[in-house]
Amino acid sequence: MSAAADAPARGRALTAEVPRWRVTLGLLARTPTAAAAALVLLTVVLVALFDDQLAPAGPNDVDVQARLQGPSAEHPFGTDDLGRDVLSRVLLGAQVSLRVGLVAVGISLVVGTLVGTLAGFYGRWVDSLLMRLMDVLFAFPALLLAIAVLAVLGPGATNAMIAIGITYTPVFARVSRAAVLGVREQVYVRASRSVGASDARLLLRHVLPNAAPPILVQTSVSLAFAVLAEAALSFAGLGIQPPAPSWGGMLASGRGFLEQAWWMAVFPGLAIFLLVLSFNLLGDGLRDVLDPQQRSAMEAGRRRIRSRGKAEAAADARGAA
Repeated sequence: MSAAADAPARGRALTAEVPRWRVTLGLLARTPTAAAAALVLLTVVLVALFDDQLAPAGPNDVDVQARLQGPSAEHPFGTDDLGRDVLSRVLLGAQVSLRVGLVAVGISLVVGTLVGTLAGFYGRWVDSLLMRLMDVLFAFPALLLAIAVLAVLGPGATNAMIAIGITYTPVFARVSRAAVLGVREQVYVRASRSVGASDARLLLRHVLPNAAPPILVQTSVSLAFAVLAEAALSFAGLGIQPPAPSWGGMLASGRGFLEQAWWMAVFPGLAIFLLVLSFNLLGDGLRDVLDPQQRSAMEAGRRRIRSRGKAEAAADARGAA
């Protein structure tokens, strides 16, 4: 009798022990658009990791006799004005876009989160000084600021990463500051401070973990903008320099051949479209599953569906009996 009575308690204990990140991943996997976006992003990552094995030819293998050939079995995406295989260049360009996007967003994430966290946690003159500096950067349009930085540093992949990272630092600073302002006055933070917890412990154990959800969502969205920014800078000749393959550079070289060789610009454009759309859809899914109200509604919906299924199964069993 006692064992039967203890069974629900054990079930609740096991449910409570499920890590939060596993629940989040489960909810994200049950969101169709977010799951599809994650699958596309995983495919792009695999392509970037194994691009040399997947590419049918070298990115700069010139074959003048095969120039401007349309899509075919030999060249599924056709060839460009120098006879280079467009598919190979698109595949190898995925690594460039991901590397530039990840490094640039990594720079803005670390610097912006540090600035916003310090400003939101300490407030007063620290907040005023740091956020006024961020406002100066935020006052410039993102692409123009990146171009200005590259005008000083010079064109190139490394400088493009730095320029894009500087451009999106104010965004992370504002998001992290807003999140920290909402967390620092919570009861558990004030209780930890009252028992003598240091500022470093408060930030690392209580403030940053609970302020992380909006920062994660902003990271996914900023990756989409970073890919677009890299493509725009390469299109203008300030990002990845030829002959290295980049989607923006391929668009720039293909715009002069739209009438006679549409595939030179269409396939790199589709690659940019799919990658940016996937990052945005994944960001939307993360926003839904990390928002407490949305998360509660999704979990309640799952429980209703599960209980309805159990009720229908029980009804079928009674009917069969």
